[in-house]
Amino acid sequence: MAYAGQMVENPVTGERIVFRQTSADTKGELVAIDLALPVGGHVPGIHIHPLQEERFEVTSGKMKFRYGLRTIVAEAGETVVVPAGKIHNFAQYGDEPSQCRVEIRPALKMEQLFETTVRLAQEGRTNKKGMPKPLDLALFVEEFKDEVKAPFPPAPVVRALMTPLRALARTRDRRRTRRQGSGRTPTLQPA
Repeated sequence: MAYAGQMVENPVTGERIVFRQTSADTKGELVAIDLALPVGGHVPGIHIHPLQEERFEVTSGKMKFRYGLRTIVAEAGETVVVPAGKIHNFAQYGDEPSQCRVEIRPALKMEQLFETTVRLAQEGRTNKKGMPKPLDLALFVEEFKDEVKAPFPPAPVVRALMTPLRALARTRDRRRTRRQGSGRTPTLQPA
């Protein structure tokens, strides 16, 4: 469970997150983080938060946002608000690292999502862009369906594609658990 002051760092995407306010602190209203991106740092891919608004206040450097069909470059002191359901992604921009304060409303399970993506990257279970590998992605999509979705293909196609992958992933995890001597099945929960 995330706590205020906790830092997590994704070795693949370069994202460094410091939790400022957690779901527990705000009774689920929001998660507030400080996000630092080194030169070349980025999120794993274009995505949608179906139920959450995301607010980015750039505090240093520049960030580039793909926001629907537009591209926005925001500098220190500028704010970009992404409403729920809007296609977007973002990355560091320019020659210097960037930092921003991010607020996500409502919190839902965003803390666990951040911790899980970092853990998967640390364990080598993502591709070079930071996306979970197929079996882990199948579990991730199910676990965090309220927090994040891919803008394409359509949701019914994603469900159809991911169902057999989830079954394979669960079989893999049960085998891994038996080899480790534990009676419980691992999930994508943060370490």
